[in-house]
Amino acid sequence: MVTLDSFISLAASKNGPVVAVASAADREVLEAVSIASEKGIASFMLFADESRISEMIQTNFPWLLDNEKISIHHAEDDSYAAALSVKAVSSGQAHVLMKGNLATSTILKAVLNGDYGLRTGKILSHVAAFEVAGYDRLLFVTDAAMNIAPDLEAKAQIIRNAVATAHACGVLEPIVAPLAAVETVNPAMTPTTDAASLVVMNRRGQITGCIVDGPLALDNAVSEKAAAQKGITGETAGKADILVVPNIEAGNILYKSLMYFANAKVGAIIQGAKAPIVLTSRADSAESKLYSLALAILSIK
Repeated sequence: MVTLDSFISLAASKNGPVVAVASAADREVLEAVSIASEKGIASFMLFADESRISEMIQTNFPWLLDNEKISIHHAEDDSYAAALSVKAVSSGQAHVLMKGNLATSTILKAVLNGDYGLRTGKILSHVAAFEVAGYDRLLFVTDAAMNIAPDLEAKAQIIRNAVATAHACGVLEPIVAPLAAVETVNPAMTPTTDAASLVVMNRRGQITGCIVDGPLALDNAVSEKAAAQKGITGETAGKADILVVPNIEAGNILYKSLMYFANAKVGAIIQGAKAPIVLTSRADSAESKLYSLALAILSIK
């Protein structure tokens, strides 16, 4: 089974990518940076108030001060830190963008800037890779953080972004399950009709690199036993790799349920921009930030 820990060693085999960190003066962020640099995963450009971050590093991570893989760049506030870090990526100085201790809206405003941002014309979507104890594979969940109520075309692009992430992690033909409350198509339930359309798009080559099967309720997507009990058969039944949620509320609840009830490990990124974006919550642990960094580095094109 592919594990999140294996991502770290795989990322370390890459050719020294550079990560630009916006508002890096945060203990959990710096702990992830420290571990990542120690393991040879990446070099880092840290954007923050220079005196504040230098004091924080001196107090907590003094070995980073003279580390050739770490450079500190002064930014007087979060907006400036976001702009400078995005510019570092768009100019090619860095290969991954990482959110530090600042609001998501602040860094996304810089990402979407028309002059120096990272837009490609594709939808940006959140992709999380979960490692659940006792489960036989990673589960990718999308989209739990970006798109509020995606329509059919948005869901197709969300799937493409998630498939690209799964491919980068070595899952070469992921099974994609568009989730709904039921397994049958009901015109009164948009998630079921969207799921049926996504299956047809996959079969006709509009969504490639994966197998799309749905609509499926969560139990039938992840449990072969549950699928069999409901008479759902076939080689994909209960074997989903990618779970596509119908809206942001469902995604947020599923994401946090896996974290807090199942104690799952997680790494998450934003796909669809010119470069992968590590957009973890300020409440996420250093471990989650490290897994997210590794996932982003594996996803560099």
